[in-house]
Amino acid sequence: MKVAFCRYESSREAHSNVSDVLDGEEIDQVKELESEFASYIGVDYALATSHGTSALHLAMLALDLKRGDKIVCSVNAHPNVPEVVRHFDAEPIFIDIDSQTYNINLDKLEVYLEDNKAKKLKAVIVTHVAGQCVDLERLYAMAKIYDVKIVEDACEALGATYKGEKIGSMGADITCFNFSSHLKIDVCNGGMLVSNSREIIDRAELLRLHAMKKDKDSLEYIYDVVDIGFDYTMSQLSAAYIRAQIKEQDQNLKRVQEIAQMYNKALGGVEHVSIPNPKNDEHPYSLYIIKVDKNRDSFALELKKQGVEVGLHYIPLHFLTYYKNKYALKVNNFPVALTTYQQIMSLPIYANMQDKEVQYVIDKVKSVASTRV
Repeated sequence: MKVAFCRYESSREAHSNVSDVLDGEEIDQVKELESEFASYIGVDYALATSHGTSALHLAMLALDLKRGDKIVCSVNAHPNVPEVVRHFDAEPIFIDIDSQTYNINLDKLEVYLEDNKAKKLKAVIVTHVAGQCVDLERLYAMAKIYDVKIVEDACEALGATYKGEKIGSMGADITCFNFSSHLKIDVCNGGMLVSNSREIIDRAELLRLHAMKKDKDSLEYIYDVVDIGFDYTMSQLSAAYIRAQIKEQDQNLKRVQEIAQMYNKALGGVEHVSIPNPKNDEHPYSLYIIKVDKNRDSFALELKKQGVEVGLHYIPLHFLTYYKNKYALKVNNFPVALTTYQQIMSLPIYANMQDKEVQYVIDKVKSVASTRV
């Protein structure tokens, strides 16, 4: 048997929506998706983009990021987080992580904000690793005290909740989602930027398509360009497919959490392996991250030989050549991220994973763990 790290979902409704596009039905799938997504999250405005990275980039544009500005983020994030900052010749500031959740350490973040009060400090990008949140009430309070914007990177937190409220509906200035997130297999690309600020959405929407403005009372082909923009629009086909995904997301999350409990029960006492230790009961388990006490890469390689694909979330940013050289970073600068990186791996977990596949993964993890000394 082979168990892929991820397998895309394709429902009848997704096929139907896509057929509507191919058949030339007069349905604006992108507009429909934006409206449905805003309702699903519980937010005032939603703006569809070509990819999650374009949503993050538009977020920086909407915040009017400039050369020399500073954006704080976790050292454990996908490279697109500091990448969108560097495109402005602004500086990403990395913060070490919590050893249990792998999210940004709020104590260390607060120390940095207290010691670096300056106009150049624009925002904090908070990545919800595996969909699990930091203490958002504390984060939002810190943002008000230190006058910084909050951008939530919710690429793994679609449908996830915090104290009963969906991520993206609370105190962040902007939340960005990715429908084709890191290491996940899907048939389309897409992202979403959500906010309760009309000003932010208007700015992002303008720049999403070349900063073109049209007079609604004029001919369709008459336009003006009022700024430097991009083409970050989502295709009708992608929007059609994603619309079905959103309708099924809550049900899919329930199944994923069932699988997580199967993993928890079976792997909880396995020697050399540590299972997730969530800080609240709302962990969506968008990723199932385990720790291996030593020789993580050999463990992963042995699983691969036995047909189990695994992932890594993430390689710490200060390990990557560009950031290491650009900011003269040392591997020991972020000790928690360093130790964590050497131990973690993500097991397969997705809604259409069969029980026999889950059991196969469990059996192989136990088998490989039993050979560790």
